[in-house]
Amino acid sequence: MSRWEPDARGRLAQAAMELYRERGYEQTTVAQIAERAGVTERTFFRHFADKREVLFDGSQGLQRRMVAAVEAAPASASPLDALTAALAAAAELFLELPPEFPRQRQEVIAAHPALQERELSKLARLSAALGDALRRRGVAEPAASLTAEAGVAVFRVGFERWISGAADRDLAVVLRESLAELRALTARG
Repeated sequence: MSRWEPDARGRLAQAAMELYRERGYEQTTVAQIAERAGVTERTFFRHFADKREVLFDGSQGLQRRMVAAVEAAPASASPLDALTAALAAAAELFLELPPEFPRQRQEVIAAHPALQERELSKLARLSAALGDALRRRGVAEPAASLTAEAGVAVFRVGFERWISGAADRDLAVVLRESLAELRALTARG
């Protein structure tokens, strides 16, 4: 094992994903991930709290970007338009990832109820953060919470459509289509 190589975090994430897919999530240990990445277990724990966090590492960055987009939306933007900006920011984040990572990550999560639970918890935190950002913009309740929850639902449904491969298009396009569908449903109301 060499003394130091750049991008230990990225190598750990790649090694974990490879092992989760080869051996299964539950059968993969931190020691195996560290060995595959060419680092020590101690280095693993400098980057991740546990092996689950490899899968959820980007959730805080996603939340920060989406909240920042809501906050940066023009003052004249409606709550739903501010959320549209947040969805666009989310799609931009996914352009920075290796193209196969979101699909592989979702396969691992879908196979394990405890990971699905963790995913729902992270989405609930995202909704709460978006609701807070909308309230800071002056959006009253229940509109702020409803808009935030709807936005997270649009993100989740659009993301699932995108990774399923049924829509072999850019995530931004799929999210816009999902939001348009929500708008159409509420207009029929």
